[in-house]
Amino acid sequence: MTELNAATCERLMGVSTATLTTVLFKRGFHNTFLQGLRPASGASKNMVGRAFTLRYIPAREDLDRIEAFNDRSHPQRVAIEECPAGHVLVMDSRGDPSAASSGGLLLTRLFKRGVAGVVTDGGFRDSPEITRMALPAYHQRPSAPTNLIRHHAVDMQLPIACGGVAVFPGDVMVGDAEGVVCIPQGIAGAVAKEAYNQTIYEDWVATCLNDGAGLFGVYPLTDAHRKAEFVAWQGSHAANYPLATQRA
Repeated sequence: MTELNAATCERLMGVSTATLTTVLFKRGFHNTFLQGLRPASGASKNMVGRAFTLRYIPAREDLDRIEAFNDRSHPQRVAIEECPAGHVLVMDSRGDPSAASSGGLLLTRLFKRGVAGVVTDGGFRDSPEITRMALPAYHQRPSAPTNLIRHHAVDMQLPIACGGVAVFPGDVMVGDAEGVVCIPQGIAGAVAKEAYNQTIYEDWVATCLNDGAGLFGVYPLTDAHRKAEFVAWQGSHAANYPLATQRA
């Protein structure tokens, strides 16, 4: 998979998942926000990267013994070692956080390998350590039991479900303090541009509201004189938004 265009990545670093869901909704995509996930780590910046997928099915007692990890072809361990730098490891844990999808040591390995983040619709163990990591990580809740109790890793780099959203290898995952959005890979660049421009507009709206303005004519921007005000404001703040591609 190709790396994300640098401008696309930088734009996505500066927009919220809320704005992205609106932009995607306008393009006909209604189910893009992974449900039930929350940040597990203390990462201070957005998570942005292409999806590298791992799928779990329910564990089975004759296969999922502790010795399973001795096998160097175990899909979980292979995914940790093969997820490319700059990508996001996304795990389909069937929405089951009763046993860990992964833990602190494996996330440390991902971080050292330059992976951009990790997402599961299950849980992580070693959550106190993960909280202190700079690696963006998202899960449902802490879960101490080892994954072998509930999860059997079966394959990588196939389409999965995570948080009720279809995630295909190469889709673009964006995470912030609110949660995670999946952007279909073919429209990531266009969505990033639109969301970046929308963020500029919303920054102006926030300024207007803080100055006491009402919503009508401003949000949405329907009044001609307000549009002129926005164009002037954007021009005076252009240095703050170097990747803008259009004005109102």
